[in-house]
Amino acid sequence: MHRCWKRLPVFVAFLVLFNVLPVGAWAAPAPTPAAPLQTEADSAVLMDPTTGTVLFEKNPHKRVAPASVTKLMTMLIAVEALEQGRISLEDKVVTSQRAYEMGGSQIYLEPGEEMSMKDLLTSIAVQSANDACVAVAEHLSGSYEAFVEEMNKKAESLGLQNTHFANPHGLPAENHYTSAYDMAVVAREALKYPKVREFFSIKHYKIRPDSSKPMLLDNHNKLLWWYPGTDGFKTGWTSEAKYCLVSTVEREGLRFVAAVFGVPEIRGHFKETMKLYNYGFARYTYKSVAKAGEILGNVPVGKGEKETVSAIPQGIPGILVERGKEKGIESRIELQPYVDAPVSAGQKIGELVILQSGNEIRRVDLVAKEEVAQGKFSTMLTKMMQKMYGFQ
Repeated sequence: MHRCWKRLPVFVAFLVLFNVLPVGAWAAPAPTPAAPLQTEADSAVLMDPTTGTVLFEKNPHKRVAPASVTKLMTMLIAVEALEQGRISLEDKVVTSQRAYEMGGSQIYLEPGEEMSMKDLLTSIAVQSANDACVAVAEHLSGSYEAFVEEMNKKAESLGLQNTHFANPHGLPAENHYTSAYDMAVVAREALKYPKVREFFSIKHYKIRPDSSKPMLLDNHNKLLWWYPGTDGFKTGWTSEAKYCLVSTVEREGLRFVAAVFGVPEIRGHFKETMKLYNYGFARYTYKSVAKAGEILGNVPVGKGEKETVSAIPQGIPGILVERGKEKGIESRIELQPYVDAPVSAGQKIGELVILQSGNEIRRVDLVAKEEVAQGKFSTMLTKMMQKMYGFQ
């Protein structure tokens, strides 16, 4: 090697020392940090539904065609109406001409055909039936257009910035769009209603079993078979939207919501969703602070047959944390000073506050373990005498 090349490092050090050459000029380029997850989805979100925290995102707010994922909002509106008593599962719904004329995935309703609300909602969740969507929309809101208006009002109430519905089924339409983040928020809202997951987790269902044209429905969401813990929600496909899926999974108290849109490959929406869930379960764990059904205190009951009622948490109270960062998690109990009878089982009577490093992370409702009826006059008189005179 030529002697001048041997002296080159010394020369460079001299230049750096006297600020002639920037320090980074001869340094090796820093490696580009690897993305935590690669996905073929055009847009995607992995969310902690307990807090709404986004754990992974790719183009989360990009407006996309939702295809049949639209039906998650349709089912949310319908189940809310069930909870409010506006409709019942036993309602007989009459098929209109408009429902009959729907194309795409369907259960081949005939004009004037009657079907129970339960069968129609199951057909939407399992078969992705467009004709069932129209029948339910007209029965629930009085008209197709009024139901779509309800969908958009619900989207507005949830604060969705990149969602607008033009129909309840998801077939391509002008001004019909959503985003991965927005649909994850819709899924988070749907988790408040166990009935939504109950419908979407049905794998097989038979309609018209005693008629001349029975039909066996098979759920389009293959994650129900392929990924343990899956119990919702909805697939979608159109040539515009490509393959999409909004779903939820729970294992050992840890639940995620995932939304993937614009996957080009057949069944790719399942593969990409499983990537998101694998990423979530590898990086996070669920730290519980109490057991399901554990009595965490007692609240005095006024005018009741019993003196107190036990407080238990809803579900398994805890928070999602990164693995290895479970320290510093604590909780405190906040109970009502008293409650008047009658008390219903499940009635909220307090809160369990979960903190990490002193910061409040989550509040979990504490509810009455059992009902307490209002005390009879004789019972109330006896209690009063006991308190006044101290006898048993």
